[in-house]
Amino acid sequence: MSCAEPGGGVGDGPTLRLVLGDQASRSLSALSDIDQARDTVLMAEVAAEATYVPHHPKKIAFLFAVMRHFAAELEAEGIAVRYIRLDDPDNSGTIGGEVARALAATGARRVVCTQCGEYRLDRAMRGWAAEIGVPVDIREDDRFLCARAWFRDWAAGRKQVRMEHFYREMRRATGLLMDASGKPEGGQWNFDKDNRKPPDDRLGGGGAGGGLFGPPAVPSFAPDATTRAVLDLVEARFAHHFGDLHPFDYAVTRADAETALDRFIAERLPLFGDYQDAMTAGSDHLYHSVIALYLNAGLLDPLGVCRAAERAYREGAAPLNAVEGFIRQIIGWREYVRGIYWLRMPDYAETNHFGAVRDLPDFYWTAETDMACIAHVVDETRRLAYAHHIQRLMVTGTFALLAGIDPKQVCAWYLAVYADAYEWVELPNTHGMALHADGGLMASKPYAASGKYIDRMSTYCRDCRYDVKRRDGPDACPFNYLYWDFLMRHADRLGDNPRMAMPLKTLARMGDDTKRAIREDARRFLETLN
Repeated sequence: MSCAEPGGGVGDGPTLRLVLGDQASRSLSALSDIDQARDTVLMAEVAAEATYVPHHPKKIAFLFAVMRHFAAELEAEGIAVRYIRLDDPDNSGTIGGEVARALAATGARRVVCTQCGEYRLDRAMRGWAAEIGVPVDIREDDRFLCARAWFRDWAAGRKQVRMEHFYREMRRATGLLMDASGKPEGGQWNFDKDNRKPPDDRLGGGGAGGGLFGPPAVPSFAPDATTRAVLDLVEARFAHHFGDLHPFDYAVTRADAETALDRFIAERLPLFGDYQDAMTAGSDHLYHSVIALYLNAGLLDPLGVCRAAERAYREGAAPLNAVEGFIRQIIGWREYVRGIYWLRMPDYAETNHFGAVRDLPDFYWTAETDMACIAHVVDETRRLAYAHHIQRLMVTGTFALLAGIDPKQVCAWYLAVYADAYEWVELPNTHGMALHADGGLMASKPYAASGKYIDRMSTYCRDCRYDVKRRDGPDACPFNYLYWDFLMRHADRLGDNPRMAMPLKTLARMGDDTKRAIREDARRFLETLN
């Protein structure tokens, strides 16, 4: 569906077709009616997009390599591509500047583009028609299964805009995992109760190649000449950014991304459900797919991905709990957070339900902390530009919630360090789910937890200098006293939440001396964070 913005319209004459870095899809709406005889595709590596937060070097390299390979594919098809490299001496440094330069160079009389994924760029794009003086046709990004307008209509008038309700609508609309009578496969919508196995020792020793019982390795793709040139550029320009550029082995073409998907479905999907919440120091990826960066950059089609997983279930190659959990992440969470983002921006980013103002600790960048869980997740993030969803939510996210870290600083960190992060997906997941800064729009309770959760679901606590069994004192796990201190500080705000009734009752039974000790431990720890 095309949705021309004010100042748009079809116009006559040659057209400039803008393709952004995360839009490497031949089915992109901006390319749907391209006239190869007259139109030009514009793709540009610009400093503004690489530095508005200090993006991980692997993330920048991934996107630039994806862009260069996609541009080559378009050119092989006979399409004229104006590709601006970051080191082009005339590079203006912004997308808008490159649009203006391309119009002057090509004589194009209109611009056609697809909706972008971040509010700041969307606002700029809506102003281009007035600034540049040509029609700008901003088309819907129909690579997503749920249009922005459909989500607005669905959310209108609802007291609670919950993902679970949205997910059921998406299952019905797509037909995924639905039986012949129109009911969910297996008689229920959600198999989360089957997807919470803690790690066992068999998951630990596999390393990069798995092991006798360990998870199989995630596919590795050797950089070709195009990608090596990108790596050289990124190393020269962005070596000061957080994160390791080398080794770089992510897929940067559709064909390789599809290989990564096929390998996941064949080798790791069967146990993905069981261990999707588990965390272990012995394996970076466990049974996770590691395809979010490919989905979010346009290399994979979300519905095609889900159908491939569903096919594995229908053919008996993967159990229902694994396939349902995987599909829910894509047509449930992925589509839902995008809907929330465009429904509530820009005000959404300004909310701060708990009034958190503390600065982000240095160890989010250095990994230098005695808390083994934080150190491991930050180190993994630094090496891979990746951590799975429970590591993000229940380790780095939960710590930031308990410690009262400024939501804007936390969100900027998540946006910078993960290769799959764009604001449409990062902000609701971090701001709403991890930090509860939206006051409960997304989550029915804060994801606050003590060290007990991390101990149950990970192997991190085994080698930690802190004692996860202790609630207070200098050797106690900081998550423990920070958890109870969080409840004490926000008891009034949490008192009306029925899902917080049990921990608040436990808190009420604590003696005054215990509460004072917890407060003192929390104060002392937080004062020395940096």
